[in-house]
Amino acid sequence: MRDKSLIGPWVRRFLLEHLVTDRNLSRNTQASYRDTLVLLLPYVSQAQEKAVDRLTIDDLSPSVVRSFLGYLEKERGCSGTTRNVRLATIHSLAKFIGTHSPEHVAWCAGIRAVPFKKTAKSTLSHLDKP
Repeated sequence: MRDKSLIGPWVRRFLLEHLVTDRNLSRNTQASYRDTLVLLLPYVSQAQEKAVDRLTIDDLSPSVVRSFLGYLEKERGCSGTTRNVRLATIHSLAKFIGTHSPEHVAWCAGIRAVPFKKTAKSTLSHLDKP
């Protein structure tokens, strides 16, 4: 990879190598990860006023991720659970990049610090425990 700061090559490796070969995820799960990125990348592109193919890893900041999650809920009408699934994909991408590019470990930590939203299901899960 020539320019480690561009996000495009990382997304390609994540989708085509990591999810398929390393994690051996089902096709439906792979499609869910892809669909998240299909929504996320144009959103970041618009927020940063940059072409998608010029986006860098630093363009995907924790504040942009939080804004994206708000957009999913408010504009797209997604539930808290769907929001959390999308965030899990973003966390997974950040972990993948951080693992393979030590210079992005701090960025990875910032992205992975964006919290999941408590949902009714997660709030009630303590009732199942004795």
